[in-house]
Amino acid sequence: MDQATNKDPIELLIHAGSGADTWLLIGGPIIVVSIFAVVYAVIVWIRNKRETAELILEEERLNRELPTSPASTEAGAEGYEGYEEDEDGAAKWSELTVDESTPVTVTTEVEEIRTTDRASWLERLSRGLAKSRASWQQSLSLILTGKTRLDEQVLEDLHAALYRADVGVAAADSLVDHVRRTIGKDNAADPAAVANALKERAAQILSSAANTPLNKPEQGPWVVLIVGVNGVGKTTTIGKLTAHFLANEQKVLLAAADTFRAAAVEQLVVWGDRLGVDVIKHKQGADPAAVAYDGVKAAVAREADVLLIDTAGRLHAKQELMEELGKINRIIGRDLPGAPHETWLVIDATTGQNALMQVKAFSQVVKLTGLVVTKLDGTAKGGVLLSIAEQFKLPIRYVGVGEKAADLRAFDAGDFAGSLF
Repeated sequence: MDQATNKDPIELLIHAGSGADTWLLIGGPIIVVSIFAVVYAVIVWIRNKRETAELILEEERLNRELPTSPASTEAGAEGYEGYEEDEDGAAKWSELTVDESTPVTVTTEVEEIRTTDRASWLERLSRGLAKSRASWQQSLSLILTGKTRLDEQVLEDLHAALYRADVGVAAADSLVDHVRRTIGKDNAADPAAVANALKERAAQILSSAANTPLNKPEQGPWVVLIVGVNGVGKTTTIGKLTAHFLANEQKVLLAAADTFRAAAVEQLVVWGDRLGVDVIKHKQGADPAAVAYDGVKAAVAREADVLLIDTAGRLHAKQELMEELGKINRIIGRDLPGAPHETWLVIDATTGQNALMQVKAFSQVVKLTGLVVTKLDGTAKGGVLLSIAEQFKLPIRYVGVGEKAADLRAFDAGDFAGSLF
């Protein structure tokens, strides 16, 4: 019998794995992981230092060249309301002062929002969803005409019609299952009962995410980052949102961080002029994060209630957009903890299932907290909201059914489902 077998088993267990090879096997990966962690930390530190240095340089430039806005002039800093210089000649923001003796001018957009009651809004919503509703009612009529009972074939036809209406597979499954449970298979195929069951389940699907509360800070400006591809009406939507916040007696500031597309900045400035709201903007091609940073600084100094930040929509350059939005988030979050408090994606309802792809794509780029749906008045594809709500569980914050600011309204699941079906 060899020497190993003569040793006490407990002693063998104690000394097991004490060889150099065993320790190398265990310690090697730990050392490698530690090295990678240190290298990563150094890279992040260098990146943050570089971004901070860039912002300092940008801020120094801004101290020499005042950021333009609707309230400013091209002549120089003295033309900018709220701009001051300290004893050393350095630029700084000051809180806006309002002469209480001067009557405040209420714009047409703001006044219309204030005077639009719920009944008027429901009428607008019903008109906006007329195409979607007519298309769906026609499909339901074709499916149920001549049918005496709700058999499996009728339910399959119902599912196919919902899918063609851009409701999507998952939402269509949920809606049809609810019809099956509510009315019961092989019972009378009553069009009104089917429509009511669909309306009930649609409201449930939309409400599951719509009840998510807004993330609003207890103090300081509420910063909302607005994202979306070019052409969905993103900048126009920001103008309409501004009118709504003004109608609620909130002080609003806009930041034109879509510096890639010159028309976006100009369009936002037009809205600023119409609503009497300042727009913080730099020259075309400037660093979007610097614009957002300056917007936050101005919003804090002026004690603004809301800061809306417009961003670029170059989804075809996803990596570049991801880095840009990531930098904006880091920069404003560093200067104002918790910001941006909300990130809303603007989608165009006329694009149907392509809107679903936009939500998926932007969800990979930034953490979305809500949706704003536009152009519901020009499409028969209102069902896409059900598809988005079922798949992504994102709250729909606002819906737009027309060109006017009053045609954009806070989303209500029950109202929408009732108008859709």
